[in-house]
Amino acid sequence: MAKLARLPGFDRSPDADAKAQRVPRLRTRYYAFLSYSHKDKELAEWLHGELEKFRVPSSLAGKLTANGVVPRRLTPIFRDQHELSASGDLAEDIEAALAASQFLIVLCSPTAAKSRWTNQEIESFKQTRPEGCVLAAVVAGEPFANDVPGCEDEECFPPALRYKFDRRGRQTSKRAEPLAADFRAGGEGKRLAFLKLIAGMLGVGLDELVQRETTRRHRQLAWLAAGSLVGMAVTSTLAVTAIQARDTAREQRREAEGLISFMLGDLKDKLEPIGRLDALDGVGAKVLAYYHQQNTSELSDSSLMQRSSALSLMAGVANSRGDLDGAMRLYREAMAGTSEAIRRKPTDPQRYFDHAQNVFYVGDIALRRGDEKAAERAFRDYKTLSEREVALDPDNMKWRVEVQSADANLGVMLFNQRRFAEASKQLEQALRGMDAFATADPHNMDYQKSLVESLAWIGDSHLAEGRLDAALADRQRDVALLESLLKHSRDSDFGAKLIAARRTLGKIYAFRGDLASAIQEARAAGSRAEELLGVEPNNSIWIERAAQSHLDLAEYLLHAGKTAEGIAQSKTGCDFINSLVSKDPDVADWRVLRRDCLNVQVIAATKSGSKAEAQALAASAVVAAKAVVSRDPIEDRYGLAKSYRLLGDSQRALGNDAGARESWVAGLAAIPTNITERPVEMSQHEMLLQRLGRTDEAARLARRLSAIGYREPEYRSA
Repeated sequence: MAKLARLPGFDRSPDADAKAQRVPRLRTRYYAFLSYSHKDKELAEWLHGELEKFRVPSSLAGKLTANGVVPRRLTPIFRDQHELSASGDLAEDIEAALAASQFLIVLCSPTAAKSRWTNQEIESFKQTRPEGCVLAAVVAGEPFANDVPGCEDEECFPPALRYKFDRRGRQTSKRAEPLAADFRAGGEGKRLAFLKLIAGMLGVGLDELVQRETTRRHRQLAWLAAGSLVGMAVTSTLAVTAIQARDTAREQRREAEGLISFMLGDLKDKLEPIGRLDALDGVGAKVLAYYHQQNTSELSDSSLMQRSSALSLMAGVANSRGDLDGAMRLYREAMAGTSEAIRRKPTDPQRYFDHAQNVFYVGDIALRRGDEKAAERAFRDYKTLSEREVALDPDNMKWRVEVQSADANLGVMLFNQRRFAEASKQLEQALRGMDAFATADPHNMDYQKSLVESLAWIGDSHLAEGRLDAALADRQRDVALLESLLKHSRDSDFGAKLIAARRTLGKIYAFRGDLASAIQEARAAGSRAEELLGVEPNNSIWIERAAQSHLDLAEYLLHAGKTAEGIAQSKTGCDFINSLVSKDPDVADWRVLRRDCLNVQVIAATKSGSKAEAQALAASAVVAAKAVVSRDPIEDRYGLAKSYRLLGDSQRALGNDAGARESWVAGLAAIPTNITERPVEMSQHEMLLQRLGRTDEAARLARRLSAIGYREPEYRSA
């Protein structure tokens, strides 16, 4: 016989009976239950008062919406401390009030997110109500901050608010998206957030409610004006003056926003190629200072986008100065603005583009900090956004370039996962698209920059695969293209990319045994870096590249027998690195540079015959290498292996054969197993095996290196 479904309210299990006896029945029906942590009491009192005195516009009252018939008043509103302070059993009264409430409003803050009582109130309410009956008022913190590693303390949503409940009243793993009104300073604005909560409860559009309330207020003002006609004869002169002042204020606002548009457009475009961070920072600061005086919730669409552009500009400046925390904070704030812009008009591809730029740089900073998972999430979001741009406007080449950039980003992720062959295929696909765009419109600098970036990554991927000839051709083309672009443009970004391109080209020459060409490229890279730093000495990215160029040149010179010049170049490079580390010793990339600086100094001391100094420096290099935790943990281990090898070499030079062997064994133990080795890593592996007398294993690696044409000076002289 088929089982009959039980009707709601007819579950007479012992648990249900016990619960029914526990929960008192209240005669009062509450329109909403206000749940909050007592630390948010001040806002709770304000919100409670505003809700109870709010009058629904008469044109909306009685209207039938998805939430039922719109009432004239939103009363009564339950607030536990106010309503039941004299209760003998608070928990039972609260549970009864929840059962008698149509909506639940949760004041969300980090304190509320950790409150067991607030979470239990949400759970109890959700077990008998649909998801749409729960509304969030964000007081402090960030919604879903738990999704971002390191930001868990900023989470403002209690656990029960973050997840959906099924029809049986059980919490699921599906993420909930409660209607949220932002009451934070710099958020939507207190009044707009308040109206957003009301709109959610009434089941009407926010725009409709705002318009109706504005009309009601205007009507009230009109009645007041009608009653004041007698007095207007006396105050007519003042009224004329006020109107003139209003018109003047409007004109001033139009002029100010026109100036802001110029500052974020033509002026920024002229300043960015120069690379002066102080000038760019000044532009962003002035724009934000203007908008700081405005209510963010009342900004027009264009003003909202300009504010986000200013935040992105200042984030880029902070990023260039090495302030990664400040840059991340500004990019996230800019993302909030561009996300709101998309919400307002989800059919505008430009808004998706602007949002995608912020998303990309959030991922890029995560990658620089070694958080590969967060970077991959951001890059995948970036690809989704770029595909949305094309879906909205398929004929726009700019959006299509974004899709190619997204493909290149995914290729970079494959590269970081050491899936070099797959990365090369993905990057080659992106390069073909970029090549076509750049050829079709050679004067479009955005296309040219994307082509340059694609050539750089495909060159690195081919090099990692051991395809030295292909990598050499990629980087030669990259350098030639950048030199050509710099003849027609003084864009500092092209200059910065040229440093990296010449550095990598120099490395490829060194790997092929052509030290003269390697030295030439390293000199050119260093000269370009010094030229850029003459314009902006505080750009940390340029300082990084200057340091790397000087260290590369030092190592090539030392292996070429030009010891004195090599020592001088190593000192210059290490001075740059020390200036970066003094700013922020926790930046992973700068720790890598510190390790590389010490390794080059070991080689310099060895070449100059300072054996004791070489050993001391090598011991420091090992300590520095152990402290490195970068975006590539496998590369970190090879860096440690090299430092151990140099330490062992310095110990052998001092006659300490036992210590040397111990260091070489430690170096070999640092090398990971069962991974795809790049040629430079394979050579480190081979040299350690050779020193430990494991000649057969070393010979196998040597044959593989020889087959691809690998002739790095250090490898040959090992």
